[in-house]
Amino acid sequence: MKAAIVFEKGGIPQYADFSDPVVNSENEQLISVKAASIKHLDRARASGTHYSTENEVHQPKLIGSDGVGLLENGDKVYFFSKKGTVAEKAVADKKFIVPIPDSLDFPTAAALPNAVMGSAMGLKFKTKLKPGETVLINGATGVTGKVAIQVAKLYGAKKVIVTGRNEEVLASLYDLGADEVVSLQLNDEDFKQKIKDIHSETPIDVVLDYVWGRSVELLLSALKGDGTFSHKTRLVSVGGMSGDTIQLSSQILRGTDIQISGSGLGSWTPDEFKLLLTEIIPEMFQAAANNKLEIETETVHLKDIGTVWQHEISSRKRLVILI
Repeated sequence: MKAAIVFEKGGIPQYADFSDPVVNSENEQLISVKAASIKHLDRARASGTHYSTENEVHQPKLIGSDGVGLLENGDKVYFFSKKGTVAEKAVADKKFIVPIPDSLDFPTAAALPNAVMGSAMGLKFKTKLKPGETVLINGATGVTGKVAIQVAKLYGAKKVIVTGRNEEVLASLYDLGADEVVSLQLNDEDFKQKIKDIHSETPIDVVLDYVWGRSVELLLSALKGDGTFSHKTRLVSVGGMSGDTIQLSSQILRGTDIQISGSGLGSWTPDEFKLLLTEIIPEMFQAAANNKLEIETETVHLKDIGTVWQHEISSRKRLVILI
């Protein structure tokens, strides 16, 4: 079969022949792959820089961590696999296979799950978002942030505040359900005051953060209590686009009812991951099929993988490889 293969650590994936996958047990199914998205995780694993590859002995391997395609009976499915997915065929454990509505196109179905993981899991399990609450999404102009706005509204958020650097994209987020936008281009004091004003008028219940770094330091400073009872805010880190560390004053923790946690593969329980596959992704697929959830994609054919790998894709679109 044809596939996207990394022959040496740090190399660019090549369009080449690879041996067909083999079904080794009754718990596995063969899938004819139709599309697979390329994410930061896939690039890091392919280059050998991701923490999950630290102890791997490198050998030619397929790229990709999930995909969409057809079972042998013709059913449309999404699947997750550690054996590589950007290939004409793949084998996946039945536990990691999710049905796709007939009306949902393959590129959208391939692009959505990762963005859903980066939004719904934090909102549902880490913040336990309740209908009627106010959510601030820090760094909402990227693919996952834009999906997060829509997911928050689907989960019943009364108000969604968003931040970002790209002024043009920020303005467009109203169309996705954002109620208020705050530019990260503001100077530190103006940004802090804007967040303080919002928090005073509509207390912020949840912060979903994709940026970390300086903007989170400012957010926490803006939410800091004044020695009286403060509103409880749950902050969840999903990404670190502007840095991996922050300076955190212990006064903020002592003087503010703040809960800080993270959402990612290592922070979910087995039961939560099971619910991701059995309930959350199917629910979001159906929302997309009903035109209540959207994601922008850029599609490229498998044979062009070597060229597109180093091509700059808009941060607002998910790259999807068609097979």
